[in-house]
Amino acid sequence: DEPTPHVDWGSGHVRLLAEPVEWRAVGRPRRAGVSSFGISGTNAHLILEEAPSVPEAPEAPELPDTSGLVPLLLSASTAAMLPAQAATLRTHLEAHPDLRLSDVGWTLATSRAALGHRAVVLAGDHPSALEALAEVGESAAVISGAVTEGPTAFVFTGQGAQRLGMGRELYNTFPVFAAAFDEVATHFDPALRGIMWGRDPDLLNR
Repeated sequence: DEPTPHVDWGSGHVRLLAEPVEWRAVGRPRRAGVSSFGISGTNAHLILEEAPSVPEAPEAPELPDTSGLVPLLLSASTAAMLPAQAATLRTHLEAHPDLRLSDVGWTLATSRAALGHRAVVLAGDHPSALEALAEVGESAAVISGAVTEGPTAFVFTGQGAQRLGMGRELYNTFPVFAAAFDEVATHFDPALRGIMWGRDPDLLNR
């Protein structure tokens, strides 16, 4: 905070920074040199470059409260670490009972690293979430697995996938699903919606 009197600070363009100053953008990555001079004679010089700009993460949408199940996604570098991740999330939910599960599920899905070993807990409310998280690594009922290298596969449902009312609860709960459904429905006979959500299984099967 006090310039040394042994340097002529009046000549040249170098001055000692005694307070924070704005590092102005100049149309290219900003760089700075940091020198460290050791008493033993060892000197180190480090060049720092401004990190590339990263787009801001999208804001979480206003997800509706729903009585349906919410997936809580977990991942870890090893299978043994999955229970530890679950325990951390469980502790967080216990400390914040006011959090909506839909918001927690959104954050886990969009802002957490997707590591090689993964598990998903399905919960409809806080008590069921706490109970299920305690079973990660302890119960085969918890969905878990590991990422494997391989070709891409596409799965198409076959006969028997249709059922009366399919998609109706999603349509009434999630506006994004409803908008996508409406867009697709415009390309088909207007009667399709009534058949899908009607009362005649034979008509649906035909």
